[in-house]
Amino acid sequence: MDNVHRKNYWKGIAAGFVATIVLSAIMFMKGRMGIMPELDPIQMLGNMVGGGSRTVGWVMHFMIGAVAWGLLFTAIFGAAANGFWWRGIVFAIGAWLGMMIVVMPMAGAGLFGMNLGPMAPIMTLIVHIIYGWVLGATYAALVKHEPSDSARATRLAP
Repeated sequence: MDNVHRKNYWKGIAAGFVATIVLSAIMFMKGRMGIMPELDPIQMLGNMVGGGSRTVGWVMHFMIGAVAWGLLFTAIFGAAANGFWWRGIVFAIGAWLGMMIVVMPMAGAGLFGMNLGPMAPIMTLIVHIIYGWVLGATYAALVKHEPSDSARATRLAP
């Protein structure tokens, strides 16, 4: 893997981190307003991997959102020339589907989280779309000032 590609992976992680902070702020506000308290992904993660620890839930939330999704987004879309914001949304909808089909049932919330009520899949889809938009837009901003291969080759030429 060349140096430029490796740098983009770090940019993917950084973009995932920023998007996860935004997602976390939305989740925090939702909780403070008392909206759907039964939909608590942090507690779900804590229950699944940390024996009920919210701290473990938060760590897992950031590891998934920043590292796993940031790296995977970069691996899939990192070489694209533009359109990262909409690619981020498409990517996040895929992540949402995975959450609805695999994670929610594993957490006891049922397929598409329907045990939590009909608003659970809608609310989680909305926050995933916001996450994806922020992920893609942040990644685009981070790679925007990166010189093209031809410009880099010109600078490196004797």
